[in-house]
Amino acid sequence: MVLLLPDGEADSRRRPSPLSYAFQLPLARALARAGQEDGLAAHVVRYRCRGWNASDAHLAADAEWAVDEVVRRYGDVPVCLAGHGMGGRAALRAGGHAAVTAVLAMAPWLPDGGAKEPEPVKHLLGRQVLLVHGTNDARTDPELSFRLAERAKKANRDTCRFEVHSDGHSLRQHRAEVTALAADFVRGSLFGHAYARPVADALAAPPPLGLRMPLAAGFGKSLRG
Repeated sequence: MVLLLPDGEADSRRRPSPLSYAFQLPLARALARAGQEDGLAAHVVRYRCRGWNASDAHLAADAEWAVDEVVRRYGDVPVCLAGHGMGGRAALRAGGHAAVTAVLAMAPWLPDGGAKEPEPVKHLLGRQVLLVHGTNDARTDPELSFRLAERAKKANRDTCRFEVHSDGHSLRQHRAEVTALAADFVRGSLFGHAYARPVADALAAPPPLGLRMPLAAGFGKSLRG
């Protein structure tokens, strides 16, 4: 099971934006198709509200609730949390759930160095973790995701990060490559398929090499080996 976590806002108790939900539907369908033979199911999580809301961490709490629901309905199945923007932060924060085996954070929103406490990473031990960030992201700082990946790598060697050069927050410019990367990571992490060579190399490489891996044009077509 892969649960997709939409983007949100730092502070808001308004109802979630239907656009952020709709933005995740194409990726959910693509992942379901890619994992169809393995029995992969993909669902987009609907939040109670659109804001993280400081220590309430509502989006992470909703992600944990969704994983609990997967366990209640389907039993002991491996789960990947895949989030974008604020949903990326929720995926990382909720990644310690016992049923979660993989975390995919795309253009994650993360607090800056002025935060009272850094984002936790030790709970990610034992999970496969992939961060993806566009180098031209003007909404969420790519350097903050690199710094978190550095700390996560120290706690969990199964962590890597890809940079999508010239792409922005929505990762639209190289959507095909990002989708192929997500599908490769999900299938490898949940079903034990061999990762594509760039993913395997990124996981094995020491920092900073494995945390600044460029996502090559044509990934998923010419780079399977």
